[in-house]
Amino acid sequence: MVTGNVCPWGDNGGKVRVLSMEVAQGKAEQALDQLRWIGWAQAKAGEDWLRERELTFQQSVVLRYLVDNPGVIQRDIVALTRTTEASVSSLLLGLERRGLIERRVEAGNARSKRVYATPAGLTLADGLDEAMAAVGEAILAPLDATERVAFNTILNKITAQLPVPPRS
Repeated sequence: MVTGNVCPWGDNGGKVRVLSMEVAQGKAEQALDQLRWIGWAQAKAGEDWLRERELTFQQSVVLRYLVDNPGVIQRDIVALTRTTEASVSSLLLGLERRGLIERRVEAGNARSKRVYATPAGLTLADGLDEAMAAVGEAILAPLDATERVAFNTILNKITAQLPVPPRS
């Protein structure tokens, strides 16, 4: 008699399949490998998009942050990136030279500069969002509406028990 876990993977005519622990573990690992593959495809598309626009990942993070939080001070960006003030100054200088951000002196306080994305920076950040949405749609294209709902339900069930990843 075969004992083990009930496993829904595979087509066996709608019958419940009982697998050995080793086989069930292998199927779970395969599913996790496939999730990593999806993550890799998203990351690769993002990296390609950034490379084509000569942006680093850190620059894109800061640009997106400035779109969502206009007028932050440099110290906020240091906290976001978890790096040094010198590194952030260099990163901002590169974005500023390209016309993607601007630093403005706060009224009445010449020592405090607020950082804003320029219209060109806003457009670039929106372009990344659109590109990543298109990648997501391409990844999910093989699924019909019912399968997408089922996939989302399964992922919600799995992630509900996991710690929320930190934002960085």
